[in-house]
Amino acid sequence: MSLSFNRRHFIGSTAAAFAALTASGCHARTVRQAAGYGPLLTDRAGLLDLPAGFSYRVLSALGEIMDDGGRVPDAADGMGCIALPGGKLALIRNHELRPGKDSGGASGLAYDRDSSGAILPGGTTTLILDQASLKVERQFRSLSGTIRNCAGGITPWGSWLTCEEDVTRAGPRVGQDHGWVFEVPASATGPVPPVPLKALGRFNHEAACVDPRTGTIYLTEDRDDSLLYRFVPQVRGKLAAGGQLQALALHDPRGAADTRNWAAASWSAGQTARVRWIDLDNPESPNDDLRQRGAALGAALFARGEGIHMGAGELFFACTSGGAAKLGQVFRLKLGRGGDRLELFFESADPAQFNYGDNLTVAPDGQLVVCEDQYSAVSDNHLRGLTRRGEPYPLARVAIQTEPAGACFSPDGRVLFVKLYSPAKTLAITGPWAHLKA
Repeated sequence: MSLSFNRRHFIGSTAAAFAALTASGCHARTVRQAAGYGPLLTDRAGLLDLPAGFSYRVLSALGEIMDDGGRVPDAADGMGCIALPGGKLALIRNHELRPGKDSGGASGLAYDRDSSGAILPGGTTTLILDQASLKVERQFRSLSGTIRNCAGGITPWGSWLTCEEDVTRAGPRVGQDHGWVFEVPASATGPVPPVPLKALGRFNHEAACVDPRTGTIYLTEDRDDSLLYRFVPQVRGKLAAGGQLQALALHDPRGAADTRNWAAASWSAGQTARVRWIDLDNPESPNDDLRQRGAALGAALFARGEGIHMGAGELFFACTSGGAAKLGQVFRLKLGRGGDRLELFFESADPAQFNYGDNLTVAPDGQLVVCEDQYSAVSDNHLRGLTRRGEPYPLARVAIQTEPAGACFSPDGRVLFVKLYSPAKTLAITGPWAHLKA
């Protein structure tokens, strides 16, 4: 996702499934805020602090035996929620696992294996829920044999795009090149054929989102000098049929093509610029040089592009270490038939506002929910809200040393699903979403 596994392990390596935990009787933290749902209340179970009126359930946890006989793997990262017929939901969950980590007993179809013949541990698991009760009906492996499945995005045609944040080449340790996007249908009942979508580029993928009007896919890259990509498919919804990969550039950069604000404040909150798109050749990029080739053609630079999500005619994406304080930025790309415009929607100046935003989602009312991914010894990771005016507020605090990830709403907006990275847990958060103060 964003930090090395060594750093995660340096900081720190179940509640019963479907057990509802409420915040009643908890002691409020003294946090003043102008927006949001009120102060966070201490969770007596020591897992997730939430505002009054909100509660969570643990739906799934590391090591549980799944219906296919495997165990729920660790390193729970990006996640998508897709409606199924009959009032069911599919939660498709990434697992950001490197070679040598425990796959949870993955078997069957697999994209790749290590030199010992073991299936590589990355991939996805799928959780099938009853939408009304949130009861877990099944969970199983749905993609196997990949490396560091970080984030991704749902598609309008009912699938999850899962992205490898790894560019390992075939060699002594593994049999295949990595750095691809794979597609997992929500209708899958077991491991899907692992087909790398090579036209979407080989790079340090983070997340993806799809414009439902055109089928164009927007992709982030987790590098200090990352680009924002888009893939224009030849056939909407048929990604294996190919298409054109492009990178975002500015019509008139005037020194602002570097959006990171590290060396100079080229961008300020609310600033916009017209966008153009540069065609990229050789998207399979055996030298992992797409970003350098794009930048040489004039593509804009971003500070570790991470979560991305489509709203109504616009998309938002987080840059984890962007900004003068290197605490994170959120950009908005407004899509229009007459041309797209890029806006710096928010830049954090203080860790109490926003500290290393990572996965994000757009709530049904247009606000953002952003997962923090900061592993300093003195920080707490939060779910941060951003109002439609770009005002940050704390939505939840993770009370253990891990990060929240994969935030996504149910189609009816009633439930916010989120994962805890390690030890892996999948949570369902409910509460008075319609009663926002600001």
